[in-house]
Amino acid sequence: MGGRNADEGKRERWRKLIAEAARSGTSIREFCRQRRVTEPQFYAWRARLSGEVHGAARRRALRAGKRATFALVSDAPGALDAGLELVLADGRRVRISRGVDEATLRTVLAAVGTASC
Repeated sequence: MGGRNADEGKRERWRKLIAEAARSGTSIREFCRQRRVTEPQFYAWRARLSGEVHGAARRRALRAGKRATFALVSDAPGALDAGLELVLADGRRVRISRGVDEATLRTVLAAVGTASC
């Protein structure tokens, strides 16, 4: 009894911690030390929750009959002339160039699991 609620409570706690870490500006090591959680716990929960988000976005795209493909042009900071950069709750960054069309932007946001964005 209460197992499902306890699991959801843990998920919510870790979602908040991961979002807080992304905003903190400190290293993951320091953040974990300050919050008294281990780095392996942090990374495991981040991967687990990220997998849930990616899986849901993938299922939505498949149901809609859409398939998106992406290519990393550069991972160097500032290498892309982004008109806007979104920092997602889990720390991932989405750089949106000037002049991107709305349909493409919606497809990218759905693929990274930010439909509410």
